[in-house]
Amino acid sequence: MLPHKFGLQSLSDRLAATDSVDAACRATVSTLGEHTGALVAVLLPVGNHLRCVAATGAWQVYSSVPASEGITGRVYRSGKTETLTDARTDPDYIPIGPHVALEVCAPILDDNGRTMGALNVEWATPAEPGDSQRLVEGAADHLGNRIFALGGPPAESRSEKLLRHAISLTSATNEWELMASANEAARDVSGLCGAVLILNDRDAMQVGLPTTVPCGLEQRLRDGLRALSQDELRAFVRLAHRHGSSYTLGETGHPAPDEYAALVRSGVRTLISVPVGPPETGGVMLVADGRSVRPDPMTVNLMELLATQAWTCLDRLRGLAQLHKRAMSDPLTGLRHQGSFNERIAVAVPGRTALLAVDIDQFKNINDTYGHQAGDEVLVTVARALQRALRQGDDLYRLGGDEFVAVLDVTQSDEAVRVAERLTAAARAIGRTVSVGVALQLDGESPDATLRRADAALYAVKRDGRDGVRLAV
Repeated sequence: MLPHKFGLQSLSDRLAATDSVDAACRATVSTLGEHTGALVAVLLPVGNHLRCVAATGAWQVYSSVPASEGITGRVYRSGKTETLTDARTDPDYIPIGPHVALEVCAPILDDNGRTMGALNVEWATPAEPGDSQRLVEGAADHLGNRIFALGGPPAESRSEKLLRHAISLTSATNEWELMASANEAARDVSGLCGAVLILNDRDAMQVGLPTTVPCGLEQRLRDGLRALSQDELRAFVRLAHRHGSSYTLGETGHPAPDEYAALVRSGVRTLISVPVGPPETGGVMLVADGRSVRPDPMTVNLMELLATQAWTCLDRLRGLAQLHKRAMSDPLTGLRHQGSFNERIAVAVPGRTALLAVDIDQFKNINDTYGHQAGDEVLVTVARALQRALRQGDDLYRLGGDEFVAVLDVTQSDEAVRVAERLTAAARAIGRTVSVGVALQLDGESPDATLRRADAALYAVKRDGRDGVRLAV
C-alpha cells in the first residue's frame, strides 16, 4: 500500500474534476482501489437504508443495507470510524468473498459535521490498522467535502420510491390498509397531492378511505366520488379499462367530459387515470392535483407499475381471505363451525357472555321421510333465518347435524332470553320450529360447562313439547 498522503492527493485531484455526487463516489472507490488493492464501497442514505452508490473489487455487492445494521449502519448512526482486525467477530458480518483481514468504515460528513453516509474498505491481506484508518478517514473527508459542495447526497429517485412503497404494499394485512398504502405511494411517486382507488368489492364499487388525514383536494375528491351512484362510479372504471392509462389537464377553455364533472367540481385540474386489475373485478386509480401540472410519460408508467403491484397484493389478500373463510365455515350453511366457535368462547367474558343452544325440532323425521337433500335444504333455510334474527355483533355457529349455538355479549340474562325468542319467532316465520336453551356464563365457569347447561335447558324445552326457550339455572 502506498503512503496515505500520496493516495489522498490523487483522490483530491480526481474529485475536483467531478460534476456529480455519483461521479465523486466512483472516483473515490477507483482511486482507493488502485492504491490499496482493497474492496471499497460508498454508501449514502435512501429512506431507512444505505444505498451502495459505488463499489469496486468485490465479488458480490449488496445494493442497499439497513441503516440500523452492521458496521456501516453503526458508523452512519454514530458518526465515528470503526476498525475491525477480524471482521468475522462482527455479529452482522456476511462472509461472501475472501477472508477479510482488516475492515475500516469511516463516516462521510458534511461541513457541519452531519453524517451523509459511510465509506467502507476491506483488505484481504494484512494491513497496518493505523495507517489504513488514517487513509480511509482522509478519503471520507475529501469525499464529504465534494459531496457537500455538489449539493449533498442525491435525493431518492422516483423508481427507488416506488420500490420502497412496493415492499410496504406486500406487508399490508387487509384491503383498507393496502389501499391506503397504495394512495400514499401514488402521491409520493407522482408528486401530485391526491390519490383515490375505486375498486369492485363484491360487485359494489367502493371508494377507498384514507388512514391518514388527506389534503383538502383529496378529501373533496373522495367526498365527491362517494356521492356518485354505482353506475357513475362504474363509468370511471369502464373509461380507464376501455382506453388504458391517461392523463388530463383541466386547462381553462377546455371543457371536461361528463364523466369528470364530479372531479372538476372537486377542484381537480390534473388527473392521471390508471386501470387496476381486470375490468370485471378490478377498478381504477385516480391521482389528482388542483394545479395544472403536465405529467410526463415516466410518471404515468410508474403509476401503472404501482397499480399492477397494488392489484397483485389485493388479489392475494382476497384469495387468502376466501381460503380462511372456507376453512373456518360450514360448507353447507356458510356459518362458522366448531373450530372458530372454540376460538370465540375462549375469549368469552363471564357474566357478560350468553350461549344459546339451538336445535331444529323433528329434524330426524325430515331426513327419514324426505331424504338428506331435503334435510340439507331445511338446514340452510333455518340457518339463514336464525342469522337474520340475531343482532349486530352476535355470532352463530353450526356444531354439527341440526345443532347450532349462538354467542351473545349481554348485560343480563333477560337480554339473552329475548334474543332466543327472536330465533324461535324467525323459525316459525318460515314454517319450522326450534328449541333454544339459554345459559349465561358464570364467574369461574368454563365455556364448556356453560354450553352443557345451555344444552340441558334445550332438552328441557324438548321434553315440554319443543318450540320454546328455557333459561338454564
